[in-house]
Amino acid sequence: MLGYFGVWLALIALAMPVAFSLAFMGIAWLFFEGQSITQAAQRLIGGVDSFPLLAVPCFVLAGIAMNSGGVSIRIYDFARALVGHLTGGLGHVNVTGSVLFSGMSGSAIADAGGLGILEIKAMKEDGYKASFAGALTCASCIIGPLIPPSIPMVLYGVIANVSVGALFLAGVVPGLLTALMLMIHVYFYARKRPELTRHRRASLGELWTAFRRAFLALVTPAIIMGGIFGGIFTPTEAAAVAAIYSLALGLFVYGDLKFADLPRIFKEAVNTSAVVGFVVAGASLFGWVLARERVPQTIAEAVLGFSTDPLVILFIINILMLILGCFMEGIAIMILMVPMFLPVIQQVGIDPVHFGVVVTMNLMIGILTPPFGVALFTVAKVGRIPFEVLAREIMPFLPGLILVLLLLTIFPSLSMFLPRMVYG
Repeated sequence: MLGYFGVWLALIALAMPVAFSLAFMGIAWLFFEGQSITQAAQRLIGGVDSFPLLAVPCFVLAGIAMNSGGVSIRIYDFARALVGHLTGGLGHVNVTGSVLFSGMSGSAIADAGGLGILEIKAMKEDGYKASFAGALTCASCIIGPLIPPSIPMVLYGVIANVSVGALFLAGVVPGLLTALMLMIHVYFYARKRPELTRHRRASLGELWTAFRRAFLALVTPAIIMGGIFGGIFTPTEAAAVAAIYSLALGLFVYGDLKFADLPRIFKEAVNTSAVVGFVVAGASLFGWVLARERVPQTIAEAVLGFSTDPLVILFIINILMLILGCFMEGIAIMILMVPMFLPVIQQVGIDPVHFGVVVTMNLMIGILTPPFGVALFTVAKVGRIPFEVLAREIMPFLPGLILVLLLLTIFPSLSMFLPRMVYG
């Protein structure tokens, strides 16, 4: 099996797309083991034949519609009126905007690609270096998949057979902790730079006007979470409601979205969802091969032979995932690694909901780390910032984010107290 892993890593190094490399290795295993190649088609299709996975394209569509339908600018204006007067004003607006927008799209890339354009432009006009504005936009976009709804948590819930609603609740505090850590970073950065523009505090009238303009967008999380926990619809149906609601806002309420824009929006949503689908399918086939080779059991025996302390095991998993995050796409890491480590965490008594939050935080840090951080590539493109400059500028943000990861690892109650309040 080590030989297959070696070939797969070589394919990744040769820039073969992750989805295709995973599928290729699964088919190669079937061929060399003398088994029917038709099993590959069955496993590829079976990997995406899941009702909860329908939430992914719906949340993707909701995020794109929000960005295209005038929601982003209204969220940004409200965040500016709320915290723009603080030391490091537009830096705090950047983070607060991500917190507010996170309750709508569930995607880090939707946040970076939508709000990011507005945030980087405004921060540059206020005297911030483009590289710092871009790095902060990268760092703040990871709040999106932590605060519900969350596309990665939907995928984890499917893989681990865990309640998506419980995972959504478990992500609230980690998302707010991440936001707090970033705002502390911004505060100390701005204190040393008197040349940055200082904004006056918005009047109550201005704050009310900004809130009123953004109100219908701000209630999106309440509709999603209220519907789920009120028993009105499932998380998958909630994603469909979010998509319909975001389209209705843009088309009929704000009027910033035209019917002529719909083909472009649907095409973009299909393209993004197809990428996720291919990765899920390819990783499912390769994961089935790993299961046939008893890799999860072997890893479980090796880890438990080293230590049975839950904290030590979580630290080992954190280190492995942070390293993988530098070189692999997050969804592929989740689909491959979670089934391997589930037997381990179950044996040592780690709550799978807590583990899901730890995994998600790891993967979000991974999209910020060069050389293959997806968020870095997205922000470099929308902000017209050289990738290597952005990669250097993101480094000071990583220690604070890793500190949040450590806190979530050491103190499970930070993520678990809300699910326990609701589910017992």
